[in-house]
Amino acid sequence: MKLPAFLESRQAKDSDLFLHSLFLAGESVYLAGYTSLIDLPQSIVMLRQLALNAAGAGKALFDRDSGVGTPMREPSEQEVLDALAAGDALICSQSGDRCLRLIPVGRTLSRALESPTTENVLRGAISAFNEDLDTNVGLIKKHLPSDTLRIRSYSLGQSQRRKTVLLYAEGKIREQLLQSIVQKLETLPDVDIPDLQALSDFFGFPKWALITRYNTSELPQEAAFALEHGKAVLLLDRFPFALVLPSLLSDMFVSQNDRNFPAIIMFSFRLLRVLGVLVNVLLPGLYVALVSVNPEVLRIEIALSIAGSREGVPYPALVETLLLLLILELTLESAIRLPTTIGPTITMVGGIILGQAVVQAKLVSNVLIIILAASTIANFTVIGFQNATALRLGKYLLLVLSAMFGVLGLFVGIVVICAYIGHVNTFGVPYLSRWKAGRRYG
Repeated sequence: MKLPAFLESRQAKDSDLFLHSLFLAGESVYLAGYTSLIDLPQSIVMLRQLALNAAGAGKALFDRDSGVGTPMREPSEQEVLDALAAGDALICSQSGDRCLRLIPVGRTLSRALESPTTENVLRGAISAFNEDLDTNVGLIKKHLPSDTLRIRSYSLGQSQRRKTVLLYAEGKIREQLLQSIVQKLETLPDVDIPDLQALSDFFGFPKWALITRYNTSELPQEAAFALEHGKAVLLLDRFPFALVLPSLLSDMFVSQNDRNFPAIIMFSFRLLRVLGVLVNVLLPGLYVALVSVNPEVLRIEIALSIAGSREGVPYPALVETLLLLLILELTLESAIRLPTTIGPTITMVGGIILGQAVVQAKLVSNVLIIILAASTIANFTVIGFQNATALRLGKYLLLVLSAMFGVLGLFVGIVVICAYIGHVNTFGVPYLSRWKAGRRYG
């Protein structure tokens, strides 16, 4: 392959590619790279200094030990494109028979370390991951300065090359879990991973699963905590989160940040999270069951109070509950999409006005407003936004069964949910493994 001719033809299709002529160490060469990734003036200054050092040591520019770059012997077109896409620069001779690959002075394309935006920290380090892969690996090493930490790098994808780093603590991770992850990464290197759904397909996870097989975190201390407990951490280039494998039920309630508080406070936090899950999942279904099917379970005073609040409501409790749940889901989704400067104000004012209006219009009862507000607040006591989203979906099953069969349907729904999470596993690790083992994972 005539490398200069190939680069010129490629430059005609990609204006970001530069092909700069230089005279280094007595040779006329071409310097190639991407303008958006390489600081060309600074790279030329660095390159001239390297060439002077090589000439002073009596080394030819394209020698392996010249210190200028790494020789590439008859590179293929794909190898050349991969090198350029990785942000490296290529030096090739006029004839194109010799080529060097070197690391240039790159442009700053990543933001500085910032505080987390989706996970608040009360006590602990407030630095968060960013889009730079090397920075994220360094943050984990700072939080886990251990000689047992092992790091493996991969490049996945064919049309969209993406760097991936696997981290684990040797001696703590289960060998079966490690081998399963490594096998996928090494046997399917040509699969593109543009998003997390593609990553789930890559690992063979069920597409329509309610429970995610991995947790995401933007906190380095949480990733280090997971590594110490025998889990694997996956970092993707340009993705400011760590992916922790496998996901366990205890991850909803246990956070490394809890250990910065006294033990009694730590366990109180975890108990509150457990209660929050129960309130969020059970309360709407329990309301519908007691109002529509089994009102005799309530004391007469409470039954009369609820009946009075529903006076004038023109439809059953199930429709009433689903209507208000839909409004709450729309409010939560709009709070995510709205600009941060006006989002909280609009959702708070809109919620108050809307809640007051639907009660005065006799569309829903006052009691249901209280119940669903408490359920929505309790939903976000758990750790991890992906876990909170799964809980938001799970309560609808209990709601429908409660409307059909009352309290009995609620209990049946609980059994169905328990059976479902009991069979969930990630690479052979059961979702309930931490609680079943009664000890630290791994």
